Amino acid sequence: MPLQISRGGRHQVIAELELTLAAAEQLHAALCYALGEQPPPPDAPECRQPVRYPGGRRRY
Repeated sequence: MPLQISRGGRHQVIAELELTLAAAEQLHAALCYALGEQPPPPDAPECRQPVRYPGGRRRY
């Protein structure tokens, strides 16, 4: 997967990132968790959409 690296908002390089399936799943989960406090944009993937729990609790 291509990974764009920036410093101070300026593009530095694009490198290839190779992950095992397990590492990719962990990265995906960590990113969803890290972004959880921010409301997802309308076109966000399904995993970023709110989950409704009984009693009105919401979690991203």
